[in-house]
Amino acid sequence: MAYNDLRKGRFSQAGGVYHITTVTKNRMPYFALLENGRKVVRELIRLQAEGRAETLCYVVMPDHLHWLMVLHEGTLPSVMQLLKGRAARAMGCLLWQANYFDHAVHKDEDIRKMARYIVANPLRASLVERLGDYSLWDAAWLDGAPSG
Repeated sequence: MAYNDLRKGRFSQAGGVYHITTVTKNRMPYFALLENGRKVVRELIRLQAEGRAETLCYVVMPDHLHWLMVLHEGTLPSVMQLLKGRAARAMGCLLWQANYFDHAVHKDEDIRKMARYIVANPLRASLVERLGDYSLWDAAWLDGAPSG
């Protein structure tokens, strides 16, 4: 089955909450270097500043990104194209695998529980012993923002 076949019949909706996972090309650990991971974070912030997506939480792992977001403007494919393209240009390399996985979060799902699971990835991967020791994550609830 071709990648485009996976997207047939799917749509993205403004105001929808999505959990995105995207992986680096050949699972190269580009983001093990903090400076590289921060380039991805800057692009997430930029998309929010442009009003395209609101970040609820993210964690940048050495070879992939988990992003829980609310889509505001455009389609999910167009926002992902911007994110991946901008991050690749910032790093000056062919950075990402072509595809990504998305999960449209349903109203009955606990968004905060999902966010806790996402940001705990560095703990489960044994990259750190305490989440506070990992630099490449954030969650909107740390500021008391969304009550989702």
